[in-house]
Amino acid sequence: MKKLFNKLRSSMAANIIGAIVIMLVIFGAIVSTIGYLSFTKAFKVEYADSTYHMANTAATLVKGDHLTDYLEGKLPDEYQITKSALDIYVKKMGVTMVYVIRVDQSDYGRFECIFDLIDNTVDDTEYVEWEMGHKRDTTNDEYRQKYEKLYNKESPFEVIYRYNPPDGIHPHVTAMVPVTDSVGNVTGILCMQRPMNELEAAKLPFAIHIGLSTLLLAVLSTAFVAMFVKKQVVAPVKKASDEATRFAKENTLGESLGQISRFDEISSLANSIDTMESDMVKYMENLTAVTAENQRVSTELTLASQIQEGMLPSSFPAFPDRHDFDIFASMDPAREVGGDFYNFFMIDDDHLCMMIADVSGKGVPAALFMMASEIILANHAKMGKTPSEILEATNDTICSNNRMEMFITVWLGILEISTGKLTASNAGHEYPAIKNGDGSFRLLRDTHGMVIGAMQGLRYKDYEMTLKPGSKLFVYTDGVPEATNENGELFTTRRMIEALNTDPDASPEQTLNNVRQAVDDFVRDAEQFDDMTMLCVELKK
Repeated sequence: MKKLFNKLRSSMAANIIGAIVIMLVIFGAIVSTIGYLSFTKAFKVEYADSTYHMANTAATLVKGDHLTDYLEGKLPDEYQITKSALDIYVKKMGVTMVYVIRVDQSDYGRFECIFDLIDNTVDDTEYVEWEMGHKRDTTNDEYRQKYEKLYNKESPFEVIYRYNPPDGIHPHVTAMVPVTDSVGNVTGILCMQRPMNELEAAKLPFAIHIGLSTLLLAVLSTAFVAMFVKKQVVAPVKKASDEATRFAKENTLGESLGQISRFDEISSLANSIDTMESDMVKYMENLTAVTAENQRVSTELTLASQIQEGMLPSSFPAFPDRHDFDIFASMDPAREVGGDFYNFFMIDDDHLCMMIADVSGKGVPAALFMMASEIILANHAKMGKTPSEILEATNDTICSNNRMEMFITVWLGILEISTGKLTASNAGHEYPAIKNGDGSFRLLRDTHGMVIGAMQGLRYKDYEMTLKPGSKLFVYTDGVPEATNENGELFTTRRMIEALNTDPDASPEQTLNNVRQAVDDFVRDAEQFDDMTMLCVELKK
């Protein structure tokens, strides 16, 4: 046994494979732990966030102006209607409990129940519904502090996790949101209790999956490394060593070893000094030439990307002195340079011109065509023409010398800021999305003209709409709805609208961030296939 141990300890193959196996085991344990903690944290955050949004929606069903009236027995019909609506919402959302309370603001140590809706079937619980007017002490200091924050408007919502609640109650999360009256005063708190069985149930399968995956990876890696090292390293080195030993003893020329390994280092050991030097010189010359060429191409692409970015507005806030509107835009090319572009500028003090476009093709040709098209569009726009006239003039200019037969889709609009009047025209581009006032985003299915560059003499139509204070306009290229995940599924405009409506009152910059985050969550590790460009403008209240 000792002899075998000493042999393994002196074996190059055993030492290499052993070190790799140990590193794989350590790496697997670290990755598994980090993955498990990250998964639990992410799931917990998502759980709390989704519960908050559910609670916030439920709060809209309660009229904060009438809580005192309900407790005094007034408006019984309205109270029953609201209670029925909350009861339906509880059952539909799959939560254990929704209750609305009015807290004693002297020390936040007591509260009075107004609504209490329970669904014990969700988590096999045995809660008993509180009657309206039921009074009780606040559970503990944690609840008291959170009540105080909500009443003082220090936080839009609060969350409490109960992992080991007493009296046999199952683990749950409680989201709290303020109930406000018509002038924004907090008159009560709506609490939504949701079981954490999904979170608990997901932990064990995830841990088992990570553990088995790590073990399988270690076994497969060990087998692969053992075969690879033995064939590509150990056997060639042993052959070269045996030949060197034989030559040292016999001093006779033996059979040429040739290319005994795929690695230059081991093959060089078996070759003569002259051959090695010749091969190394050729290799270095080729490597230098290839590196220089790659560096030249990389430098040119970097410069092209910088030039392209320099042509687009990229300093935000774009108009720091203007407080009557806000605008933000971004472009993420699929390659070093892209064929999408956007632009916006003030034609005069009251008219903002906005455009977004998508050139056919990708890479350097599309980028060159994009820069020429952007200059032509901007020049015609600054001449005081209408959007349709700008597109018509641009189309004629491009078609007069379009040997590559490329084309471009364009949406162009001119916003009269003082009145909110928007005049726009669409040359085969994606439908814009619009949010009026305090509403939500929706697609505006405007009339499309032919793409620019198809043929000369095309005519385009203008359309008008009025943006109210608080309205937003969102335009984009097809790289957003056509973003594709690993399963070949498209992101679609439906998911885009849902992303916009996660926070319809967000700033233009945050609106674009919300859409980009939704796209990233959808495509995950899939490679970006197309340029992704977005622009959002908001008319301030």
